[in-house]
Formats: sequence, structure tokens, C-alpha cells
Amino acid sequence: MLVSLNWLKDYIDIESVSPEELSDRITRTGIEVDGIEYVAGKSSGVVVGYVESCDQHPNADKLSLCQVDTGDEQLQIVCGAPNIAQGQKVAVAKPGAVLPNDFKIKKVKLRGVESNGMICSLQELGIDEKYVPKDVSEGIFVFPDDVTAGESVERLLNLDDAVLEFDLTPNRADALSMLGVAYETAAILDQDVTLPNEDVHPASEKAADYVSVNVGDPDLNPYYGAFIAKDIEIKQSPLWMRNVLIAAGIRPINNVVDITNFVLLEYGQPLHAFDYDRFGSDEVVTRRGRHGEKMVTLDGEERILSNENLVITNGKEPVALAGVMGGLNTEVNEDTTTVLLEAAYFDPSAVRTTVKDTGLRSDSSTRFEKGVDPNRVERAGLRACHLLEKYASATILADPVAFDELDRNEKTVTFETSDINKRLGTTITTEDIAVILNKLQFPLDQKQNKFAVHVPTRRGDITIFEDMVEEVARIYGYDHLPYTMPEGASQAGGLTQKQKLKRSVKNYMQSAGLMETITYSLTDYAKIDKLVSPELREKNPNPVQLSMPMSEDHRYLRLSILPELLKSLAYNRARTQTDIHYFELGNVFVSDEKMLSEYPDEKLRLAGVLSGLWMNHPWQQEKKQVDFYLVKGIIEGLFDFLNTPISFEQARLPEMHPGRCATISIDNEVIGFFGQVHPSLEKSMDLKETYVFDIDLAYVLGINTGTIDYQPIPKYPSVARDIAFIVDEDVNAGEMKETIEITGSPLVKNVQVFDVYKGENLPEGKKSIAYSLFYQDPEKTLKDNEVEQSYQKIVETVNEKFNAYVRS
Repeated sequence: MLVSLNWLKDYIDIESVSPEELSDRITRTGIEVDGIEYVAGKSSGVVVGYVESCDQHPNADKLSLCQVDTGDEQLQIVCGAPNIAQGQKVAVAKPGAVLPNDFKIKKVKLRGVESNGMICSLQELGIDEKYVPKDVSEGIFVFPDDVTAGESVERLLNLDDAVLEFDLTPNRADALSMLGVAYETAAILDQDVTLPNEDVHPASEKAADYVSVNVGDPDLNPYYGAFIAKDIEIKQSPLWMRNVLIAAGIRPINNVVDITNFVLLEYGQPLHAFDYDRFGSDEVVTRRGRHGEKMVTLDGEERILSNENLVITNGKEPVALAGVMGGLNTEVNEDTTTVLLEAAYFDPSAVRTTVKDTGLRSDSSTRFEKGVDPNRVERAGLRACHLLEKYASATILADPVAFDELDRNEKTVTFETSDINKRLGTTITTEDIAVILNKLQFPLDQKQNKFAVHVPTRRGDITIFEDMVEEVARIYGYDHLPYTMPEGASQAGGLTQKQKLKRSVKNYMQSAGLMETITYSLTDYAKIDKLVSPELREKNPNPVQLSMPMSEDHRYLRLSILPELLKSLAYNRARTQTDIHYFELGNVFVSDEKMLSEYPDEKLRLAGVLSGLWMNHPWQQEKKQVDFYLVKGIIEGLFDFLNTPISFEQARLPEMHPGRCATISIDNEVIGFFGQVHPSLEKSMDLKETYVFDIDLAYVLGINTGTIDYQPIPKYPSVARDIAFIVDEDVNAGEMKETIEITGSPLVKNVQVFDVYKGENLPEGKKSIAYSLFYQDPEKTLKDNEVEQSYQKIVETVNEKFNAYVRS
């Protein structure tokens, strides 16, 4: 929003503050001022001149020799403008004048003839080319007859105007109008606002004799007002109006169009003027567009409509996109004599839909989308009629025709002084709050320290107590809020235990040799149910689908991190990166039938993919390929680091190798899986032998206390014993290991499998599993008989439980 300070002076006295000071005070109260610009660069010595004569230059076909009266002297000036003529009043830079960019005017000779000054165009006076009216864009500017020769052009052309550029937040739609800015400035400066004149002198004829209004969708168009202005004279707008439009960044066109633009900026209420004689009927009908229906907008583009677009029609065909842009066939032109003026309220969502469908965005649509003041809709029409009557010689017909189901009720917010102070940590008095509300010009009912504030409809952003707290705080002054800490219990900032654990997990994975990645949380239909962990798959989760996906590859929220990690692995393998070890800490999104209307649950998981060589020492001629036991060791190391016991169980899972896959459990609760990807999936993705893991880290962190299990360095020597058992082939080595650890506790500190053998010298259906047992007592040196007793107890227990015997 561009705010002309010279225009703002029409509503409020701001002479006592500089543009810089006003900008600073507005910013301090919550509306950010991006910058201050001036309509034109600094100039001096430029006055109004009257062209007494204009003759052909004796030595040049395209130059004119003019005699110009500047009030106190007559100057001979050579001018090359094509539109210069005798009898005009023009801007004259006298000798010694300085134009923008420090351009100094001197007496010169042009083609042998003396020229004492320069007749200026608006561009030469510093006006941006894009805002110069088309009728003077190729020549000098001509003043109306009511100006005086010798008068400075600075104020006449608004060259001394400063323009503030507001960076508005979406909630401050009220500041998209000069009146809204005036109310805001009045609150800051504690002044009254002078409201515009809306007086109209209607004719005896009634608008209903010329037009009727029929609204097909009152929910989208609760108010439509049709005003009729006859006997209009199309001409230039008054100079002051052209000046303020230029300052606001709008090119003047003609008096009718300029008046609608002026009221748009003044009231924040869009209007539209139709040429009544070209409208095509005496009926205005607003309705939804029909699928495939077409119309040509003012920009000359053909628009194809849908049922989602609200349109204005003449009962037969669309003549405007409601709230966005009018149609070319009813545009006001130089032959227009009767105008049908529209002042309406359109639903923000309907306008936003049309903007999205057509790609059109205008000053009108911006205001409708953010919300206009319902109490200014009809008043804006009256203001435009007042200006048409005054500056277009219009005859305004009585009693505008209107459809009106518009809600104009004000919101009421109640609170007590203590509520404000409790929220802000201040000691603002009841009297000070009342003064602030009066500055904002909010009507209120007050009983001692209780307030009931009736919020004007121009401030549609204020609906609840918190909104009112903000209003009081910003006018009171953010700088005046106390610099004390809030009362009550407080705590120093820092990471939560969960955040610390997450960082520790990342550090562990990186120290183990894996590289962190971040992949898309979105995937396609083909991958959505791939490599889902078994504890999630049991819940039959519904894949969450985006309503408006950017592409088919990113339509669904993922149920597993692994598919996108494998995709990244395949991408890098295709570029000769074969030794890859990735991990990712991220969320999956789980929903079920009962949650389809709610947000999905986000579950934190740790996943990884590994392929290629894990270790390569060419000098020692040593290589180690990634395999099942490497991944298992990384997982075991992680849970040892987290001081959380886990167990593994062989499993057959979809998309996983049937003999190289296991689930991970904590207290018999499955929390993930790991293993080799099924060869068929590897082949389809052009991968070599690849291993993956996926762990429910949310569950792990939830049960982890974060305590460190410190073990002092033992003072006494340890004893190692090896033992090998002959067992049936279907016996699980892990179960035997767990039995040995329990039976040998507390002396047996560590048990490791170091050999599994099947083959010669063993009975059919049998295998040998060898374990290394590590004995130690932290309090004393172990004796041989203590170790032997423990050893024998282990042998007996294993023999009994697994039908095993010791291999000799």
C-alpha cells in the first residue's frame, strides 16, 4: 500500500511531524513502513507559464518558438514538444532553475535562436513514465485554466509529496485504504479524522426505472448496489485527483475511471463503472459461471469460466468477473453518457477462487480477498456519486437499487483492566486503557474497570480478547512494556532430554561410519506400502494422500523412509558411487480409518541403507563387504550406547530376503527390522547386495531415561572359557546365548558366538555352535572352582533345555 502524505492531510493534520518521524511512529505501532519515496526528485525555479504565442522556429521544422508569460517576466523559449500551442498554461523552468538529478537550466541558442528556459514534461519534472497520463506522455504537461502564471508548480503537481510504502500483514486489510491509514495515524497522534463528503443531490427519476438487481448466490454476494449516473461528461479528472492517483501508483485515465480508482484507495471498497448503453439490458444478475462459458476482460484476454467463478451478467452473458475485472464490451469510453455504478460485497473465497483460476490479480481482488468493511460498501457508492456529480457533471438518479442481506453487526470484546495487565505484565490504569480505546475510536461501554468494546466493522481483524490486548499494547507503546522477566516459575533454555538423545543417536551413527541424508517425506503410489516395518503394517495404516500434489511422484505421505533412501542409493550407484552407507532420522505419517478427517500421527524413525564395501585397505590387501552381521553389529552398538537391551528374531517380511532378515524387539515388543533387500527388488532398482534397517526411534526415546550405566574399570583379572554344543539344526544360537548369560550371571560378563559348524563328523540334522565366555568378579580374584561350578551349571542347563551335549 502506497500512502501519499499530501493526500493523508485531507483527513488528519500531520503538518507537525516529518515523513521520517511519522514512518517511525507507524512502524513502532505494528505496521511496518518499508520505505519513504518522493513523487519527484528535488527541483527549484519551475513556475506556471502562459504561452502568449507559438510560432514555427525559423530554422527547424520540429521546433516551436514561444513567447511565455511567467508572471513577472516574458521569456522566449524554444520548445520541441508536439502538443505545444498558444493559450496553454505550462510548466516553465526559468534560467537558473534546477530539475531532478541536478539538471541546471541556462540560456542557450537552439538552431541560432535564443532560448531562455525550458517548457517541461512530467517526466522531466521527475514523474515516473509509467504513471504519466497517456495524453501527455509524448509531450509537455498542460495545466487547467484556473492556475495562475508565475505560481510554483511544486504543490500544483504534488512534486513535494512523500509516499510511505506499507508492508501489511494479511490481517490489516483496514490499512488498504486512506481512511484506514487515517484512523491508524489519528490513534498514534491522538487526533480526529475528517471524513469525506458523501452528499448527493439526486434527480426526481429513480434508478429502479433503469435497472433491477437479481442475486443468484446470496452467500457469495450478500450485497449488490446499482447506482445510475446520467448525462456524464467524459474528460480529464481534476488536477488534484490525478496527482494523488499518481502518488498512489495509478495512471490517470478519465474522470469516471479515476473516480472509481480514487474511491477504491480512499475507502478500500472496489467499485466498477459499466457503460449503461452498452450493458445490453436493464437487469443485473449475479450468479456462478457456467462450465465452458467465455468472456473477454478489460485486458483483452478471453477467459473460460467454471461453476466456481462468480460473475456479473446482464441476464444473458457475463459482463464482469465479480471482484476481479470488468468486461471489455461494457468498458467506459469517451462516448459514455450514462454509467451503471456497481458497489458490492463479494465473498473473499469466491474472489480468491477466480483469481486462482484466471491468474488475474487486481487492486480490487486484493481488497475483496482480505475482506472489505461492510459498512463502507454503500457509502463508497455514494462518495463516487458525489464526485461524479461534481467532476463529471453527472445527474444521479434517486434511490439506488440494492440487494441487501449483508451482516453489518459489530463484534463485542469484553475484558477487565487486570486481564490486560496480566497478559502484558504491565500496570496500565483503567483510565489509560479508556484513552487508548478512544484514540482508536472504538465505541465502548465501561463500568469501573470492566470494558465492553464494540469493534467497528472496519477492523475485521479484531474478534477476540487477544486481538484487543495487541491493540492496547501497540498504542500504549511496545517500548513502554517492562523489561522484567515474567513472574512465577521459570527455567533456563536448553535442549530437552528427547532432543539430546536424538543428537546422540545422530552422533553415534556418524561415528559408526554412516552418512546422514534427508529425503522427501512424499512418495508415489508404487512405493507407499513398500518396506513398512511389521509393527506398523499390523495396524493396516491408510496412506495419507495430498489433495493438491505437485506431481504424481509426491502424492502420498510416506509410511517408511526406506523407499526414498533406496531411490537415493540407486541414483548415486548410477553415477559410479558404489560404497554407500546412509542413515536418516525422520518422521513417517500413520493414519487409520478412524482418523481420516484428522491429521495423521507423525512417528519418528531411524532408517538406513548400506551397500558395497564397508572397509577397503588396499595396502594391507584387506576388504570387507557390507553384510548381515555388520548391520546387526551397528544396531547392537547403538542400543548398547543407549543402554537399552534388545533381542532379534528371524523373520520373513515382504520385500526382504527370506533368509537374511530379523525383527528387533524390546521386552517382546517389535520396534523395527533389518536385513537384506529381496534380490528381485534389488534387481528392479539396479542395485547390488543391499542391507537396510528401520527402527521406531519414538518408542526407543520414550522409554529411555537418558541415564548412563557407568561401569568402573575392574581391578581383578578375568577368565576366558570356550564351549561348543552339538544341537539340532533348528535351534536358535541367540536363544542359547541368552540362556548362557542368564545361567552364568553374575560372573559371566560377556558371551560371544565365534563358530557355527555343520558337516563331516556330525550326525545328520545336527550343528555345532561354539561360544566364548568371559568371567570376571569386580570384588575379588576368581578361583578355579568358582569358574568350574558356573561352567558346569551352564552345560547342564543348556543340555536340558536344548537337548544339547558338549562337543569333545
